[in-house]
Amino acid sequence: MRTEPSPGNLPAREHLPAGNAGTPVLDVVIPVYNEEKDLQPCVLRLHEHLARTFPYAFRITIADNASTDTTPLVAARLEAEIPEVRAFRLEQKGRGRALRTVWSASDAPVLAYMDVDLSTDLNALLPLVAPLISGHSDLAIGSRLARSSRVVRGAKREFISRTYNLILRGSLQARFSDAQCGFKAIRRDVAQVLLPLVEDTGWFFDTEMLVLAERAGLRIHEVPVDWVDDPDSTVHIVKTATDDLKGVWRVGRALATGSLALDRLARPFGDDPRDREISGVPKGLARQLVGFCVVGALSTLFYLLLYSGFRTFSESQVANALALLVSAVANTAANRRLTFGVRGRGGAVKHQAQGLVVFGIGLALTSGSLAALNAATNDPAHSTELAVLIAANLAATVLRFLLFRAWVFPDRRDESPSTVVASHTPTVPVGPASPVYATAPQSPYSTTSDPYGTTPEPYGSTTSAPYGTTHSPHDHQTWGDATMQLQPVRPNDHDPRDAR
Repeated sequence: MRTEPSPGNLPAREHLPAGNAGTPVLDVVIPVYNEEKDLQPCVLRLHEHLARTFPYAFRITIADNASTDTTPLVAARLEAEIPEVRAFRLEQKGRGRALRTVWSASDAPVLAYMDVDLSTDLNALLPLVAPLISGHSDLAIGSRLARSSRVVRGAKREFISRTYNLILRGSLQARFSDAQCGFKAIRRDVAQVLLPLVEDTGWFFDTEMLVLAERAGLRIHEVPVDWVDDPDSTVHIVKTATDDLKGVWRVGRALATGSLALDRLARPFGDDPRDREISGVPKGLARQLVGFCVVGALSTLFYLLLYSGFRTFSESQVANALALLVSAVANTAANRRLTFGVRGRGGAVKHQAQGLVVFGIGLALTSGSLAALNAATNDPAHSTELAVLIAANLAATVLRFLLFRAWVFPDRRDESPSTVVASHTPTVPVGPASPVYATAPQSPYSTTSDPYGTTPEPYGSTTSAPYGTTHSPHDHQTWGDATMQLQPVRPNDHDPRDAR
């Protein structure tokens, strides 16, 4: 997986202003492939619902994934007849590719998507995007697996969906309940930072985006939905499941090896109460204590097993030294990665050397305890030896944590701030001044020329829009949040695994 540099911290979330009617607050993307029959009823129903219930300006974007039927003609007709509808054509298939391209080019502060079959009841749309508009959350997803959801579908799909989410929880420690529901939304400022890290271009796009967002500390809002299975769905279940499992393996391996720059996305907004300065409480102490205790418990068990094994062919002092040495190396490596969040190989040898010094202190404590026991009793029982070693290791553990925190892995975050702020100025500000967003990373997949003959500028640009349409004079106004111009990410790449 690629590891482009991160732009650093983003400003605190704020409630999005309503703005002028020409600037949409919400852009709902409908990715389609050969949906000539369902596209028009879907768009008309969605447009009617938004016009009747949504209190802000909106846009509906049809993202055509290289359809070979009359879907492009239907999309063009809807764009011509309904002012709030736009059509976008991609020459490569892949739902993730379509969402990344359109979301990257959109000027709306809130970006959403839903499946063309409208299996999800539209009454959940406003609850889905409301937390993003208010600034409470960063992403929002519809959940068919929530307790209050009302779902109608066959046993086969129910089993596959629940099994897949169990796999995500067990392998990637995901805490969201439903990764596959085609009903999601994201704030544009978050998408600018997150989308360049998402590699998949197909159906695993949603899951990868959610896992990375969760690991980066973003807040994901879940909305229970009413959902009715579409019996005419063209999704190939076996191939989709196979590709999803490959994606789980790829993302899990990247997270385990630390090849993703998610540490630079940690605390992505400046409004996290855990980042506030509190007198007498060092940053991250609670999290580090929990991580150290878990690693310590596992290390102690590992140490006792090693000691019992070595004790079968050596005396107690030798068995203790060998067991401590092996477990100390593993303990230092685990604490380095899991407790103190140090990624990469830089400084690993130094940290292990310092860990061996800490090991020497632990060895002195445990060896002294064994020596005292042998002096008090000529032939102590094995269970007594283990009890003494457990007590000595507890004392050594407290000292080890203090030395790790103050000497081996000191917190130097304040010495090298990584925040990079852009100085972009909006064309015509229409709302109160807001913090400037961080500069988005330049993805290696971005292109300087648009293969479709259009310039990759936001919809509200005074130049040519991505859809080749002309907008009203009000369309050039941008939000007062001073977000920068985006370019579509990977609009024309090809994934040989993506057959959809």
